[in-house]
Amino acid sequence: MDGIGRYRQVLLTFARNSLVRDMSFRANFIIEAISAVSWIAMNLGFYELIFSYTDTLGANTGWGKYQFFVFFATTTIISGIVEAFFMYNAEEFGELIRTGNLDFALLKPIDTQFLVSLQKIDWSSLSSTVIGGLMLVFAVWKLETTGQLSLTFLQVALYPVYVLCGVGIFYSLMISLAATSVWLGRNQSLQQFWFYITIFARYPMEIYDGPGKSGPNLAGKTLWGLFTFVIPVLVAVNIPARLLAMPLSDQHWGLVLYALGATVASLWLSRRLFKLALGSYRSASS
Repeated sequence: MDGIGRYRQVLLTFARNSLVRDMSFRANFIIEAISAVSWIAMNLGFYELIFSYTDTLGANTGWGKYQFFVFFATTTIISGIVEAFFMYNAEEFGELIRTGNLDFALLKPIDTQFLVSLQKIDWSSLSSTVIGGLMLVFAVWKLETTGQLSLTFLQVALYPVYVLCGVGIFYSLMISLAATSVWLGRNQSLQQFWFYITIFARYPMEIYDGPGKSGPNLAGKTLWGLFTFVIPVLVAVNIPARLLAMPLSDQHWGLVLYALGATVASLWLSRRLFKLALGSYRSASS
């Protein structure tokens, strides 16, 4: 079996074992799936309330009700994928170090980062992705039937590509935070810090780059620059959402190209950091 085939077989084994484990505790699986869907429903109700008072999020942003629902659906899809495949494993990385079980992962004839990133899949989190997909179809349909959008083949083809770019950027941040457990021990703040960073990606980037009421919005522009060019979480959701929700200006096409480079750079840097962390690891028996 070739290298890619071997990794695909291992991933399918992980997926099957995780599904068997989840189905062994069906009540817990159902409760977690319902909790995820309930969180989406509450947020959707909150945004419906906001748009009952306004037609757009700010002046001249272009994010009307259904444009923003495309954005929210994209956020839900990307977050559901990341949480299903990577969240639990990243949180458990510190426990592998503390208990010494990372020694066994290092001895396996497979890439260690692949192994620790994908060994358990949380199938209940994929319910968020399914609901996000349905929401996306509905919002795009409303935009097209009201004449606010006319989709092209290029937009539809690029959307899943940039959703994967968003997943790659979020994963890079997550595995980088997990890698610090080698130096910090039990990094229990991983999930909280992940939430604090990614919360900036849950809203259109125009709200950070817009003018302030009494002058230049320096705080917003600083956050926009930081989370676009240093920790590029803003492009993770904004680019795929904008690809479907509205026409792109020349400036935004530049960000579309930048998002590809940011994804490659993020994955490369996180890989380097993970390898550096493993190089500093001392086994439980040393």
